[in-house]
Amino acid sequence: MPAEADPHDARLVLGASGLLAQFNAAGVLDAADVHTAERVGRLGGECDESVLLAVALAVRAVRLGSVCVDLAAADRTVLGEGDELLDVSALPWPEPGAWHAACLAGPLVADGAGAPPGRPLRMVAGQLYLERYWREEELVRLSLRERAAAAPPAHDLAALRAGLDVLFPDPLALRQRQAAAVASLRRVTVLAGGPGTGKTTTVAALLTLLLDQPGPSPRIALAAPTGKAAARLQEAVAERLSPAHRERVAEASTLHRLLGWRPGGGSGVFRHDRTHRLPYDVIVVDETSMVSLTMMARLLDAVRPDARLVLVGDPDQLASVEAGAVLGDLARAAGRPEPALDSALAALAVPTGVVHGVVTLDHVWRFDGAIAELARAVQAGDAERALAVLRRGDPALAFTDDDGPAAAEGARADVVAAGRALADAARAGDVDAAVAGLDTHRVLCAHRRGPYGVARWTLDVDRWLAHGGSAREPWWPGRAVLVTTNDYDAGLFNGDTGVAVDTPDGLRVAFARGGPPTLFAPSRLSEVTGVHAMTVHRGQGSQFTRVTVVLPPAESPLLTRELLYTAVTRAKEFVRVVGTADAVRAAVERPVARASGLRHRLDS
Repeated sequence: MPAEADPHDARLVLGASGLLAQFNAAGVLDAADVHTAERVGRLGGECDESVLLAVALAVRAVRLGSVCVDLAAADRTVLGEGDELLDVSALPWPEPGAWHAACLAGPLVADGAGAPPGRPLRMVAGQLYLERYWREEELVRLSLRERAAAAPPAHDLAALRAGLDVLFPDPLALRQRQAAAVASLRRVTVLAGGPGTGKTTTVAALLTLLLDQPGPSPRIALAAPTGKAAARLQEAVAERLSPAHRERVAEASTLHRLLGWRPGGGSGVFRHDRTHRLPYDVIVVDETSMVSLTMMARLLDAVRPDARLVLVGDPDQLASVEAGAVLGDLARAAGRPEPALDSALAALAVPTGVVHGVVTLDHVWRFDGAIAELARAVQAGDAERALAVLRRGDPALAFTDDDGPAAAEGARADVVAAGRALADAARAGDVDAAVAGLDTHRVLCAHRRGPYGVARWTLDVDRWLAHGGSAREPWWPGRAVLVTTNDYDAGLFNGDTGVAVDTPDGLRVAFARGGPPTLFAPSRLSEVTGVHAMTVHRGQGSQFTRVTVVLPPAESPLLTRELLYTAVTRAKEFVRVVGTADAVRAAVERPVARASGLRHRLDS
């Protein structure tokens, strides 16, 4: 340990030696990475310090969202979106060829995809995996390949074409028509697209198409990673279906609830798996960008081989907080069109050449104007264009070009206006207006803590609103809350938002669940926090009328293209960006890079 190191720093492993100690002291490895590598080395009888470093980096990669680590490029890709920026050029990186050979020569690493299981790590095409994540990635790859090779679902081509003609008469809806056709003809479909491109409309049309096909009605399930996203999916799809069709679609749920998560059964243990498949014929999953590799593997394990699976989402948004970026991998994987699918698509008068069942909607129907222009600039990685859009004075955008105290003044006006309207509706007992008011304005931050984080902004918001609550009376009309744990008995899930409202029965907390608001006594809620400010990750899957985006300094590695794009596209009418021009440039020019083999091996 260097002399200047703090012996009380919990990130340091005082007993570590060799490369593990050096990389730990430099801030590349956390204590958990080092302890795991040392323990695996002792259990497996591995003493080579370069191999133990590789183990620690593989553990670290998963912690930062990657599925594997490329040892040959580790000195260039080691920095993650959750770490401080580090100068790693001076560290003693092993020579890649010798490092690779040392890993394969020892007892810890299996060599290649065909090697039998039994070792804790595996090297495939130069990428080092923890065995668990290799198995999950392989399960996803093989499941998708087998479903693509299977006979297409039963369908009536003439009825499909007639239905497509009725549902998609507009020539501009050609991609939507193509997506519905692919989902009718293929076991797995990826429906990709940004905000306003008609993904939900396409899903509703697809369900109508399938429900109107000759033969027994398919059993249909709707799901999303979070309770908030599931409620939005339920509401959006239901309003586009006829009453008769609405009754034949199961209420949207979280993926955990769909799969039958068993409390106390351990991580990733569900009631539905390959031995007890889900009973549905069609499963639609929204906000798939938020689905981790582990959850996708569990889902594919549980979906019947003859069922249709439709994965919906925006691959340019933030990926799951856990390891993997499955939607991005599927949307960007190279491959070849399927001749049988092309033949059927041609008969339905839609474009051919679909690869891996991926259809990207590119015509914007709803999301337009300056916000859309800003989002496209961020998406394209064009920082100067994004700044030009922010600076031109469009009424839908505001840019402070400042991260000091004065930068919060515009946000304060929005927060106070939204908070007062919310409180007025809550005191008047207007449940619907109060619930609708929850989405009037939201502050979105990259950080949880610190001067640019949710905790600081929550304190500011509470001070601005001066709600008058106290330790003895923590609830008041207009208090807006975010649920932070799943409560399956109540039907409330992590990410759900509610507001306290005066009712004839006393103060109740109202939640929108895709239908009429449901009311709960405040004492019924266990884990809640304030909702006026939240992380961008928390806000994913939601839409707000007005959004304030708080950018940290340009040096923050949390500041990425995907984070800024996701934050900006949460707004329907207005976006305020609080931060400097350097922060905007850093975000736009720093895409998240998650290591994975799925994209490159999907066609193998």
